[in-house]
Amino acid sequence: MSGGAANAERANFQERADAALADPILKIAVERTAGTAEAKRGLAVSTFPDFEAARTRAAAIKDHVVAYLGHYLEQFEANAITAGAKVHWASTADEACRIVVDICKAADARSVARSKSMLGEEIGLPHALAEAGIGRVETDLAEHIIQLADERPSHIIWPAMHKTREQVSALFKARHRTPHEEESIAAMAESARRELRSQMLGADVGISGANFLIADTGAICTVTNEGNAELSLVPPRIHIVTAGIEKIVPSMPHAIHLLRMLARSATGAALTQYTTFYAGPRRPGDRDGPEEMHIVLVDNGRTKMREEGLAEMLRCIRCGACMNHCVVFRQIGGHAYGGTYPGPMGSVLTPTLDGLRQSRDLPNACTLNGKCQEVCPVRIPLPTLLRGWREKSWREGLEPTSMRMGVGLWAFVARRPALYRFGTGVAARALRLMGKTGWIGKLPMAGGWTRYRDMPKPAARTFMAQYRKERRP
Repeated sequence: MSGGAANAERANFQERADAALADPILKIAVERTAGTAEAKRGLAVSTFPDFEAARTRAAAIKDHVVAYLGHYLEQFEANAITAGAKVHWASTADEACRIVVDICKAADARSVARSKSMLGEEIGLPHALAEAGIGRVETDLAEHIIQLADERPSHIIWPAMHKTREQVSALFKARHRTPHEEESIAAMAESARRELRSQMLGADVGISGANFLIADTGAICTVTNEGNAELSLVPPRIHIVTAGIEKIVPSMPHAIHLLRMLARSATGAALTQYTTFYAGPRRPGDRDGPEEMHIVLVDNGRTKMREEGLAEMLRCIRCGACMNHCVVFRQIGGHAYGGTYPGPMGSVLTPTLDGLRQSRDLPNACTLNGKCQEVCPVRIPLPTLLRGWREKSWREGLEPTSMRMGVGLWAFVARRPALYRFGTGVAARALRLMGKTGWIGKLPMAGGWTRYRDMPKPAARTFMAQYRKERRP
């Protein structure tokens, strides 16, 4: 990659981050949701007996499945077919979208109701449906907000977390046929319900993701907080499921254990309000249900991840806890990351999905403080995986020349202790002169830091100087 191309890609991320840092409304919106999620998770975990042991078991379940992925996928396929479903396999995002669109066209579907699915966003399904001329209604409340605003999700659990309730109110008044009059959350929810209910019930096809695929029964599991999945998947003639192959679990007890971890880590609840298992289409004697059920199992780089040292990332159950506790995400929100998945988990996944050359800045957008790993319910070593991407980026020469020169200069000084101590001593004195009020508001060659935050005034002596003083008799 040329230096100009690298700088252009770097500028794209920096521009998004700069725009996010300069948006005071975004900070309010993100902190409202992430702060509340952090507090609720803390309370839920404190009342969960042996939570650390449960995390270890959850990680072991996922590792076992990934190790024997082919076996459990074949078992799931056989049992899903026995239950009456049709199973399709897709190696790439384009292939998955083509399968879904072809099913819709074969059914002469004019409208689909879609329950929230990050896999659908990952493969670009909304765009594929639009290009095919198939009408789409997002039935999740947050996704409905995103659809009206023509924006991308900014969080995997709360796609509209970047918007304040005041912004949502204005959006509903501008786009709903019968908008709310009272300025309350309940009134806005009722306005969305009026807008969506008839579209849900009138859809020809219902499309969902799957939180878990149960190998020994062929069933799929969805969890929602609004019941929109049930209302948008049961009435239509056809139910289409798109799911990543890593969603497989051996049996119902394994799924239940992971559900307990998922709900507490995502929303701080003991169990999500609506947890539903679907096993095939409507059978004789059933009062409702779709006539057909199609399950599209999507690889899209997951096998490659397993083979190239990223198998631990396939443990992810998409709870979003790593984002809610990430100091970087809580400053810049989700859109700054530029990919389908934001935050720490996105910084690991996006280089796999989009290529490291296009997303090398994301692994570097991390302080490596380890909070994400600390709260992950399946113990994914996210900092280690991020360091792996950084090392690969360095080996492949993707870092800009200025960074390579800077690191080389630092290495030259660091290998010479006397020079290093002299340099840090001079820097500490200079910084103290610049921080007469206790904070440094402007710093040469560090404008990216001080443009939106102040740097604390350093201690009077460097660590090494204080250490030598303490060591003296």
